[in-house]
Amino acid sequence: MFTIITLIMKINSLKLTFISILMSGFLLNCKPSNQQRVLPSCIDSKIEAIKKAPVQNPPTEIWKWQIDTVAYYYITSGCCDQYNYLYNENCEVVCAPDGGFTGKGDQKCPDFGDNIQKKLIWKDERKQD
Repeated sequence: MFTIITLIMKINSLKLTFISILMSGFLLNCKPSNQQRVLPSCIDSKIEAIKKAPVQNPPTEIWKWQIDTVAYYYITSGCCDQYNYLYNENCEVVCAPDGGFTGKGDQKCPDFGDNIQKKLIWKDERKQD
């Protein structure tokens, strides 16, 4: 009888250890929201400037374009016939992929191929007056 009780206690102890290890793994993979979105400081500055300006129509969006290991930031412009600019991580204008009178941008963008991963990283959620 003593050995069965000891065996049951060891099994329960192993279960608790296993559950503790699993929970630790989950907790270590959790990141606070401020660590999930790390942007170049110049992009943060652009966001702050947009917040101080009147709301555009349509509202400004900032998209991160990941191409291999290089990140670009696509910022939409308000209406109408304005270029939507693509910036590098130093906030230097790379090109205007679209917008303008033709809607085809400035035609100066490099050929990025089909491997662009696009992710919305910020949108002006303010309402127009």
